[in-house]
Amino acid sequence: MIPRYARPRMTAIWEPENKYRIWFEIEAHALDAMAELGTVPKDAARKVWDWWSTGPTIDVARIDEIEAVVKHDVIAFLTWVADQVGPEARFLHQGMTSSDVLDTCLAVQLKQAAEILLEDLDALLVVIERRAREHKLTPTIGRSHGIHAEPVTFGLKLAFAYAEFERNRERLARALDDVATCAISGAVGTFANIDPRVEAHVAEKLGLAVEPISTQVIPRDRHAHFFTTLAVVASSIERLATEVRHLQRTEVLEAEEYFSPGQKGSSAMPHKRNPVLTENLTGLARMVRAYAVPALENVALWHERDISHSSVERYIGPDATITLDFALARLTGVIDKLLVYPERMARNLDRMGGLVHSQRVLLALTQAGASREDAYRLVQRNAMKVWESDGALSLLDLLKGDTDVTALLQTSEIEERFDLDYHLKHVDSIFERVFGRPPKAA
Repeated sequence: MIPRYARPRMTAIWEPENKYRIWFEIEAHALDAMAELGTVPKDAARKVWDWWSTGPTIDVARIDEIEAVVKHDVIAFLTWVADQVGPEARFLHQGMTSSDVLDTCLAVQLKQAAEILLEDLDALLVVIERRAREHKLTPTIGRSHGIHAEPVTFGLKLAFAYAEFERNRERLARALDDVATCAISGAVGTFANIDPRVEAHVAEKLGLAVEPISTQVIPRDRHAHFFTTLAVVASSIERLATEVRHLQRTEVLEAEEYFSPGQKGSSAMPHKRNPVLTENLTGLARMVRAYAVPALENVALWHERDISHSSVERYIGPDATITLDFALARLTGVIDKLLVYPERMARNLDRMGGLVHSQRVLLALTQAGASREDAYRLVQRNAMKVWESDGALSLLDLLKGDTDVTALLQTSEIEERFDLDYHLKHVDSIFERVFGRPPKAA
């Protein structure tokens, strides 16, 4: 994790203090359940919780010192707790194995992280919808292969992004449900030395589902689902960031990132205003996607367990969630303050001499009796003259002067096919499909 791309709330989830608090709750809730089942003294559970209720400072440095000797993180933690609690601490971890603590803790941390990411997505959706509605009928050129195609609106571009991120929110909610499971099943998952009711109690207290069957670990296909979902969200971030980057190119300049007073774009060239935020988002998306592969490779473990997944998850758990949290917040800011230039969009629309209306003329010719092949040839031979003139010629004028075209279409019929509003007639219907309700409150 790099502090430059981290926000405090998400980072706190992965701090040792939070991890050890979760470890304690797992152990203490399990102790409560065992006490109710009569397998440990109730006084022991009470003594452990009484100590915790004093709000002790978790001595991370001391736990690290113990681990340096015992070479085992869970044993080091339990040893430190025993030093604070006294003899009653011997009843902690009865019938449990380290993975019960580690895997259940990871589930809690991923749940906490996903809840923040869902909030991030909600905030982003509000901003995208606001800007989409603002530019619902702002005409711009649609491009395929980077080349002028037909008119769209800038609002439709943003509505597309809204629908994509709404799907991402649904995906992440499902991935959260999938990964938020608790396993307190003991060595190799047989419950030989611990009652399954202990697991159910801990799961309820921590807001997790019970893992139906664990080996000695929670199955890692759940985690693979989670991290690959983060990768999909990151790819959507990159898609929208790339759109902004293209629109900010000098030759296009239909939209650009907000450039604050006093901001500098280049150490050498004072005129520069670069799309640095969206370029940064592109790079961050690559990093989040990179964590999906090791998560997939973690699925195949030896027999009932090995720890080849452990070192991987110590990296990808914090890094993927912290990076995505930062990226979503940054993208929200970019779209919120995005500078949009409708006049430049209009100029670009007109730049190629009306070529963007070629399909309508093609269709009109076929409806007037020409074969599709002949209609295509008639329109294309005029369109190529406009293309080669770099828009200096007018497609409308050339068509009106083409006797083969005017033999089939009257001048008014040709002119009618160059009406920009024709392309916007279903925008309301598309917005209804995407939003289907009044705007969300900010």
